[in-house]
Amino acid sequence: MPHNESSYTEESTGLVFSSDADFIRSGKGGRTKSEDPDSGIANTKPYKYLTYFPEGTRNCYNLTVMQGTHYLIRAVFVYGNYDDLKQKPKFDLYLGPNFWTTINLQDIFGNVNRIYVPDDRNNDAIHIILGAIRPLIDDSYTTKMGSLKLFYRWYFSNTDSIVRYPDDVHDRLWHSDFWEDDMTEINTTTPVNTKNAFDLPQAIISKAGIAKGAGKSWSRGWSMQNQDYVHVYLHFAEIQVLKPKDTREFSILWNDATINYSYSPPEFMADTVPIRTSTKCDDLCYLELVRGKSSSLPPSISAMEVFGVLQLPQSETDENDVSAFKNIQATYRLQKTNWQGDPCVPINYMWTGLNCSNVVPSVPPRIISIDFYSYGLNGTIASDIQYLSQLQKLNLSGNNFSGSIPQTLRNMQKNGLTLILDKTEAGDGNGKKKLLVPILATAASVGLITAVLLLIILFYRTKRSSKDPRSSIVSNKRSFTYEEVTVMTNNFERTLGEGGFGVVYHGNLNGNEQVAVKVLSQSSAQGYKQFKAEVDLLLRVHHINLVSLVGYCDEGQHLVLVYEYMSNGNLKQHLSGNIDYFIFTLRHVLTRFNTHTHILMTTGEYATTPLSWENRLRIAAETAQGLEYLHIGCKPPMIHRDIKSTNILLDKNFQAKLGDFGLSRSFPVGSETHVSTNIAGSPGYLDPEYYRTNWLTEKSDVFSFGVVLLEIITSQPVIDHTREKSHIGEWVGFRLTNGDIKNIVDPSLIGDYDSSSVWKALELAISCVSPSSSGRPNMSQVANELQECLLSENSRKEGKHDVDSKSSVELSTSFGTKHTPDAR
Repeated sequence: MPHNESSYTEESTGLVFSSDADFIRSGKGGRTKSEDPDSGIANTKPYKYLTYFPEGTRNCYNLTVMQGTHYLIRAVFVYGNYDDLKQKPKFDLYLGPNFWTTINLQDIFGNVNRIYVPDDRNNDAIHIILGAIRPLIDDSYTTKMGSLKLFYRWYFSNTDSIVRYPDDVHDRLWHSDFWEDDMTEINTTTPVNTKNAFDLPQAIISKAGIAKGAGKSWSRGWSMQNQDYVHVYLHFAEIQVLKPKDTREFSILWNDATINYSYSPPEFMADTVPIRTSTKCDDLCYLELVRGKSSSLPPSISAMEVFGVLQLPQSETDENDVSAFKNIQATYRLQKTNWQGDPCVPINYMWTGLNCSNVVPSVPPRIISIDFYSYGLNGTIASDIQYLSQLQKLNLSGNNFSGSIPQTLRNMQKNGLTLILDKTEAGDGNGKKKLLVPILATAASVGLITAVLLLIILFYRTKRSSKDPRSSIVSNKRSFTYEEVTVMTNNFERTLGEGGFGVVYHGNLNGNEQVAVKVLSQSSAQGYKQFKAEVDLLLRVHHINLVSLVGYCDEGQHLVLVYEYMSNGNLKQHLSGNIDYFIFTLRHVLTRFNTHTHILMTTGEYATTPLSWENRLRIAAETAQGLEYLHIGCKPPMIHRDIKSTNILLDKNFQAKLGDFGLSRSFPVGSETHVSTNIAGSPGYLDPEYYRTNWLTEKSDVFSFGVVLLEIITSQPVIDHTREKSHIGEWVGFRLTNGDIKNIVDPSLIGDYDSSSVWKALELAISCVSPSSSGRPNMSQVANELQECLLSENSRKEGKHDVDSKSSVELSTSFGTKHTPDAR
């Protein structure tokens, strides 16, 4: 509505409507034509006015929200021939940096159904095109990842009316669904207790549909195209006063799989049974309530909600970069048409004049280049540029700056920043004037010299490769002689570990840098092929969560890899219940010192106290980011093939880094979906689908990571033939039949964790170890979900949530059993 008009209350609902003028900087006001036969609902007062966007490629609403709160966003779109052109538009809608949906107003009335924003957003604003927004209860519509996009919301009553505000304080829209052929309505005037997380209106929960016929079941089916994840919320209440011998008991089946046996709705109390799936409904989503054999009454249901899960893999731009750039923008009073929303993403709508890094979706993009050529800038160079720590190129030419180049900017030049300042007069700070000389000529000279050197190196490399098959291992990493390796390891004095490749020794480089030295055993079955694979991969990848290669030795029969030293060993050594490593360390100490007095001093290098839940989540999240980089950031993508807890290494700050790349394989790009290869991996971690088909995909790594995540949660061995189920995945599935995580979570945590984050991590792990690769998430989804878990645990640590926080989300994946926990 026009910005100069005051807010008003809509009569039929009591909702307050106000102008959008304070939420967006672009757009023009329009009004629907009442005589237009396609106006429909647009002729009602809330829809008479609209905002349209004839200019710019992106137009963003900026709605302030409270961090850590769920929100319902309802956006409504209508044409109404406001421009007399009778040309209905089509456009894309984004939630922040992530694609939401495409709006196509070829229909008479276009209404984007509801979307629920998850409770873990780190920013304090949402950028959308058009919307209404209101908060929801935190434990209601929780998601493993992304947001929920409403498919439909039904209540089961023979009433042809929509229930919404003020009956529903959250302004959800409930549509009646009633088939007289298979249902009979029951209702009550007795108030029903609705104080669960979903806060259902009395107008909904006081009614229910029951299956018609004494022995019949009740079912509904619907089609949902292109939905990888589906969430269903079933709302029940027993609203009849039951006689002493009466019982209402039924099973709940989802796509023919029983997810809840012998369910009985609580008397005059609302109860919600969620179903969360990570598999597609092939042709039809199918829900069935089947009457129990001992039940005297048929199944009943009050309402049902169905959602598709909208993935939000793309992180927003680093908040420090955004803050710095906005300060620069304010300093020069700059404003461009498309400078709305996130500066770097979506990539296709990046702000004019910027270039950003955006390799891995789960890692926030960084501003790496600014082009302010001929922007009409004057005055001094903005000091906030120094806070763009990843800036690689800055073009300030064609402007009218005064003053000297700030020292901080000169320091950035020394560290590699390309600064372009041509034909610009600037003072030296003492009233004198001097010309700021561009460094383009210098850069060109350096580039020419570099090119010549590269050609020389390439010539000799090519010449050598014709004689030596090992010469493909080339890098700027240091090549060591075997004699140097002997010196750095003090004649291979201290052993750190041993694997299929050979023995890993402790070393010192130049007397001050600790390293880990992996020496190929002469009897190694892996041999030179794995040695070369690992070197080749580590020479071309770099990520904070991948172990760095310091150098290598390739001298005759001596094959050695030299890595950065990870002083806290591997993940497995720090999970409780694992005493093998402590025994190894103790034996090492007694061998060297033969005395008890030095044990505490020497073993203090490794923490023997079990990791906290917060640290476990952080290690899992960092490992997932490293693996995500291999799958997405590498060109071509890489599959690790040997993800296990002993290959997740921890540095002095317990930062996780993925190691041991000897089995890694490149993954095809384009139309191919897998690599056919011989089976390789570790028992217990090996993807059963890969083992069965020899088809290797990135989902094989996801399965192995899921096993590691189960280790992190339980501290159980991956394979143990003495327990009920030998494999950890099957064991967890078996234990879940009791619906309680306390008999699954590592007891050494003594309950010091946010139960909601544990449930989320457990559900994620189970989805990762799905027997079918199509049922597993990708590593971007895994990384995002673990960040959610970590934020939830951090919030608890900061006192934002109760330690025993509950959530009403239910597992839908089983391992050899059809039972799942009733609810959290």
